[in-house]
Amino acid sequence: MAGRGGVVVAVAALVAACGGGNGGGGAGGDAAGALAAAAQEPGPRPAPGKAWVIFGTDTVLAEVASLPDQRAQGLMDRDSVPDGTGMLFVFPTFEERSFWMKDTRVSLDVAFFDEAYRIIAIKQMEALDETLTDSEGPTAFALEVRKGWFAEQGIEAGATAKVVFGPGMTVR
Repeated sequence: MAGRGGVVVAVAALVAACGGGNGGGGAGGDAAGALAAAAQEPGPRPAPGKAWVIFGTDTVLAEVASLPDQRAQGLMDRDSVPDGTGMLFVFPTFEERSFWMKDTRVSLDVAFFDEAYRIIAIKQMEALDETLTDSEGPTAFALEVRKGWFAEQGIEAGATAKVVFGPGMTVR
């Protein structure tokens, strides 16, 4: 599924997955609509499997974890997360989420987003800590970056990101 047509197919699958009955009170449909609209926008895109998460003048080039095995692996077994990079977790439904740092050797910030890509919470997680970190609300998107990055950029809960996905994204 290369090119914009692949994104439209993947987004159509996301729309179906996030439609009514997702436990999110219908909010998932709004996010799927936003993804579908973004897939139609002309312009440059990141490489397949990547996304740009843009906060004003600050952009994170994020690996996209949209499949169960990708989300389970996350940033485990890495020795660093360079500035300006991270991982965007994409789930098929809006639900409360919990993250942990099993086998993750780098301390991280995680931002949880609502259906409008507005940050509902930013949490700091310590390397190798297996304590669960909760999203504090329904989310289908979470961005992990190096610990301290959000504070250094002045990005707080309530900030809204623009997210541009590379072609061919599939969400399950």
